[in-house]
Amino acid sequence: MQTLLSKHWHRLPGSEVVELLDTHVDSGLGGFEANGRLQHFGPNALTARKGKGPWLRLALQFHQPLIYILIVAGAITAGLQEWVDSSVIFGVVLVNAFVGFIQESRALKALEALARTMTAECTVIRDGEPRRISSREVVPGDVVMLQSGDKVPADLRLFHERDLQIDESALTGESVPVQKLSETLAQDAVLADRRNMAYASSLVTYGQGKGVVVATGDKTEVGRISQLIAQAEDIKTPLTRKIAAFSHVLLYIILAVAGGVFAIGLFKGESMLDMFMAAVALAVAAIPEGLPAAVTIILAIGVARMAKRRAIIRKLPAVETLGSTTIICTDKTGTLTENQMTVREIYDGFTRYETSGVGYAPAGHILKDGAPLDGSPVPAVAECLRCGVLCNDSLLLEKDGQWVIQGDPTEGALIVSAHKLGIVQEAEDERWPRIESIPFESAHQYMATLHDRGSERSRTVFVKGAVEVILERCTDGLDPQSHARELDREHALHVAEELAGKGLRVLAFARKELPAGVSELNHTDVASGLTFLGLQGMIDPPRPEAIEAVRECRHSGIRVKMITGDHALTAASIAKEMRIDNGSDQAGTHLRVLTGKDLERMDEAAIIDAAQQTKVFARVSPEQKLRLVRALQARNEVVAMTGDGVNDAPALKQANIGVAMGMTGTEVAKEAADMVLTDDNFATIVAAVEEGRGVFDNLTKFIVWTLPTNAGEGLVVVTAIMTGAMLPLLPVHILWINMTTAVLLGMMLAFEPKEADIMSRPPRDPKTPLLSRDLVMRIGLVALLLLGGAFGLFKWERWQGADVNVARTVAVNTFVMIELFYLFNCRSLTKSMFTIGVFSNRWVHIGALAMVGLQMVFTYIPFMNRALQTAPISMGAWVRIVGVALAVYFIVGLEKAIRHRTAAPTTAIRRRSEEIMDA
Repeated sequence: MQTLLSKHWHRLPGSEVVELLDTHVDSGLGGFEANGRLQHFGPNALTARKGKGPWLRLALQFHQPLIYILIVAGAITAGLQEWVDSSVIFGVVLVNAFVGFIQESRALKALEALARTMTAECTVIRDGEPRRISSREVVPGDVVMLQSGDKVPADLRLFHERDLQIDESALTGESVPVQKLSETLAQDAVLADRRNMAYASSLVTYGQGKGVVVATGDKTEVGRISQLIAQAEDIKTPLTRKIAAFSHVLLYIILAVAGGVFAIGLFKGESMLDMFMAAVALAVAAIPEGLPAAVTIILAIGVARMAKRRAIIRKLPAVETLGSTTIICTDKTGTLTENQMTVREIYDGFTRYETSGVGYAPAGHILKDGAPLDGSPVPAVAECLRCGVLCNDSLLLEKDGQWVIQGDPTEGALIVSAHKLGIVQEAEDERWPRIESIPFESAHQYMATLHDRGSERSRTVFVKGAVEVILERCTDGLDPQSHARELDREHALHVAEELAGKGLRVLAFARKELPAGVSELNHTDVASGLTFLGLQGMIDPPRPEAIEAVRECRHSGIRVKMITGDHALTAASIAKEMRIDNGSDQAGTHLRVLTGKDLERMDEAAIIDAAQQTKVFARVSPEQKLRLVRALQARNEVVAMTGDGVNDAPALKQANIGVAMGMTGTEVAKEAADMVLTDDNFATIVAAVEEGRGVFDNLTKFIVWTLPTNAGEGLVVVTAIMTGAMLPLLPVHILWINMTTAVLLGMMLAFEPKEADIMSRPPRDPKTPLLSRDLVMRIGLVALLLLGGAFGLFKWERWQGADVNVARTVAVNTFVMIELFYLFNCRSLTKSMFTIGVFSNRWVHIGALAMVGLQMVFTYIPFMNRALQTAPISMGAWVRIVGVALAVYFIVGLEKAIRHRTAAPTTAIRRRSEEIMDA
């Protein structure tokens, strides 16, 4: 029995499946046999997989090179009995670990949410009788009875169906319920085309059916997705990768330089204790104590900003990752589209019309040549729309301010399209009361309803269904004034083919008059003699704001790819409408679409090439979505994946950043994602990318601002040792500078507004280092200026006969003032603060004033003089300090201006080429 569960059940006849599973279509399994199989196969539930325990996850928060450096710094300062500094450093370590622990995604949540989707009751046949049991008790071989509203409890091979339609959108991406059948299918049929199967967690929307259980629990399709989620790798974000690499390099440099200084000092005959203290001072100087906390705080501020723009971040580094995104792989149904079927085109047998408005909201117009028909008498098109409303079992309702369809989405689209010409369902039902109906059956491919319009001579039958089926039953059509005329069957078929070629789902409509006394309706009544009323073509339309969002992505250098489970023709139509093809396809050319079958025939190398070159993928399975994301990552792309269905969850988890829809998204997708859009709006992603770029900008500004301080402090210590001079800065002074300036000055850059051109820049190349060559040179320049200013003023004070504590106080204040003025340089890495706005970030000015006040306390309060070995300084010293700081500000400003002027022509050429591409 166990080996049977791996068969391709859709390719086997239903009778053979029943025989293989040793069951019976009428009596099902016996109670004893069912209990035995439950013991053998286990409950019909997904196996919970054990994740890391809370203590291990907390411990792993300390497993980072920068944290190692901070712990060592804290231990050293504690050894020096600098208890305040040691407490601050360890406080930073603990806060950083606590924030990381709270923000970390727990992998088991996705699996638990997936398991909850399978919890329900179902009807099975046991010992020849229908029974309601928990879905957990279902076993292979059980015969399950399905009806409208049921959640499918396990994977079933259907052997009987009557008008059975199942919503599999969360599993396959199919935008409309799938009409099921029981016939045998080809072995190579992809998941979304296996119409003789019903899959666990999908929802029955219409009709009835019976099927035999072929897989339960982890063996179901949804169980296989659960395993894919568990196997998907946790991808490090660009920021975490770069910070980790930077931290390793910094760690080695600190150890090497401190060890070298210690050895050189001993070689020159200095005492071991003095050299040890010098090495400690150097190590403390080189450690950017504020960096881990700054990264966390800047990311947290980004989270708050994005929440205001309807994007909820579940994993903290995801904020920055969005700014690095090079490719967005998006699902179609419910992400790019409304997930609400909408009639786009109408043909009344004579004239073609279009509609305005999208979704289920009954707003919009019927258009002829772009002009609304409001008030214009058009009997023929009105008859077509009326037929769609009356031959209809669904309802259009308003709930909590939202328009929703109770019933089939396709029928809902017909109700809305009629409303746009003033044909309202409630009024029509009252004028044309229904007498009898023939429900839609897959064998006949149509639905018919009989209505009494109050005439003593006749009653009217309205029919809707497949185009070929309806046309072959029609004998005539209508002219624009609703008078009978000869039917041009070939032209109607040609129009239907054109509409289908646009990715539209096309239905035909007809009517027939029957004698007034008829109260029953049979298939023979509509077998011939129908009057053709027209066609309606519908589609799940793209969101208007999503079209603009795709354009914004293209302008920002981000490529958009559609990966969907829907049909290739529909996917291509939506892609062209949204210009995912970049508008590069000329009239008459065909947008390349790869399907799941195409991908099955490719090896890994071919898939990697296809993932890069192809923009639209259709009829793909969850495994193939996962393979495509991995293929893009193999080319060092930073991939954001959007989606809302269960089938999207593995790829969401694998992507560098997974983006789930908050309103229509499944719990499984939300738990697997890094970010959830509360408005289900693809356009929100553009806002999130903008915020992400702003976050990385501000992080870079902080790093460019803070590293010269550490490098300058190190240079001061090394220069003092090499020249045999007294140390201008003690370890306690270095810690004071690093911690106070990081909080009061550096952190203020976290509040820096986004620069105006931030979305005109291309995405950062994932292979580029954290800092560009130009920024590294600027850091070196400022470090040398800090060395010259602090060391020079220290020596000047000593030459003037000042006490060593006075000279060291001057050196400390020189460092702080240079950092303060340099902070205003760092508000933009390329522009002057006068360009971006002097007062656009008030927190910078507040921090600067607070820092000046704190330095007054540091310099003039006796308690601080005793604790930190400082002394009051003269007004002349302050003039020299501020003069040096101002000089540094103007030198850096000049350097930025020179670089900006050099880079301007290249930028202008790139922008012009982008404008040409967009045009």
